[in-house]
Amino acid sequence: MLRHQVAVLQRQAGTPKLSWADRAILSALARLLPSGHLRQLHLIISPRTLLRWHAALVRRRWAYPRRSPGRPRTAQAIRALVLEMARDNPAWGYRRIHGELTGLGYKLAPSTVWQILKDAGIDPAPRRTGQTWRAFLAGQAKTILAADFFHVDTVFLQRLYVLFFIEHGTRRAHLAGITAHPAARG
Repeated sequence: MLRHQVAVLQRQAGTPKLSWADRAILSALARLLPSGHLRQLHLIISPRTLLRWHAALVRRRWAYPRRSPGRPRTAQAIRALVLEMARDNPAWGYRRIHGELTGLGYKLAPSTVWQILKDAGIDPAPRRTGQTWRAFLAGQAKTILAADFFHVDTVFLQRLYVLFFIEHGTRRAHLAGITAHPAARG
């Protein structure tokens, strides 16, 4: 035991730093010494140090691995994908993004998507103020035609049927036809 201690001291200057192998060898050699001699010898380790090493070994052997409390963090790739979807589609809320991710095969809760967006400073459920009917018609006016089919009674009590169209964008009226017999062929 003394030879090994001298070898350790020769490798190091100052306070010796023992490796796990050194600790194992010193512990095994200390068991070979009679119990009374360990205190009489002035060694670089004390009996208390040996007991501390043994307690640490037992604790490490029987302790469960430490985990941080709570749920594990969402993978960075998924977080980046959620944020990219939110930035590319500003009208989408967290439920729409969750549905798209589910369609792509990712399994995570809607509340996780909500939390990712909230942590990034993005509104998880953006306000959706839809267009008014007037604004919708103004935007679509160039492509909308109104049609009307009506009848007119003449002075001679003859009934004529009229079909005409109005372009909403230009407000121009187009007369498509006038007939006394709308069901007749030809």
